[in-house]
Amino acid sequence: MKKVLAVCLNPALDREFVIDNFTLDKLNIVPNEKNKMTPGGKGVNVAVILSKYAIPSIVTGFVGGYVGNVLLSELKKAGKMITTSFVHINDETRENIAIADTINHTLTEINSEGPIVDSSSIESFIRRYEVLVQQVSAVVISGSVPRGVPNSIYGELTKIAKKYKKTVFWEARDEIINESIKISFPDVLKYDMRRSEKILENILNTEKEYIEMTKEFIKRGAKLVILSYKTIFDFVGTADGVWKFSPKVNIDHSYLLGSGDIFVASMVMAHLEDKCCIDMARYGYAAAVAKTTYMGKEPPSRNEIERFLSLINSERVE
Repeated sequence: MKKVLAVCLNPALDREFVIDNFTLDKLNIVPNEKNKMTPGGKGVNVAVILSKYAIPSIVTGFVGGYVGNVLLSELKKAGKMITTSFVHINDETRENIAIADTINHTLTEINSEGPIVDSSSIESFIRRYEVLVQQVSAVVISGSVPRGVPNSIYGELTKIAKKYKKTVFWEARDEIINESIKISFPDVLKYDMRRSEKILENILNTEKEYIEMTKEFIKRGAKLVILSYKTIFDFVGTADGVWKFSPKVNIDHSYLLGSGDIFVASMVMAHLEDKCCIDMARYGYAAAVAKTTYMGKEPPSRNEIERFLSLINSERVE
């Protein structure tokens, strides 16, 4: 069975609260049934989602302290298809808090800065990664980079993966992508634009600018590029052209939590089933839109993804 290596350099223990009419500067009460604690960090989330689709994965990165131990314990409960191989560090693993308000349709996120990783731990991780990467069919590198780890780390890891002819997926912010592509390009590049709309240190404003940037990434080595536009749209590029993806259904912004990770995991699943690049993107986008119809991080079923393929538009724009 094909296996995936999910790299999560800065994992987190995620706390999710549903607080209707969430109000600042006052006491907000959360019912027990609307309070969840789950293992998190983008790479971890992808592995958990893949396990729901019976795809085995190895998760690696850095963990430390009491929170790190709780995260590992929760990750063992999350799926039998998940194997962990983390480097243990002295600093405490971070915690993330998400507050969803379904009345006002808002999602508020509070993320801890995370640990500091020393150079010896980075060296240990890279040695471990090179062993692990030889055991899998595809590599997903996603999420933030902890302090002490250079932003170019995605490029270093991708260079190693390419040596063993592995397909590599990235989802990251601009400062990581900007430094890492100087070393190596992934096969699939998805921008994480939750904190910043910068792409290669530039703010893009027009659809034409997004189209040109998508083409630029393809020209420089990516096989599939996904750039988020105004939260719910995506510009998708392959060697064959550029498409604008949009939903045919209304999107509730308070339900967006986890949709990006479901997008990536579903693309990986489609890749393992030998779908072409544009069909991988359609499958990922349909899964992400399906996810926005309900609260929580649980992925949609395969049947739901198939159903939502007819509820998205993919308009060729170039």
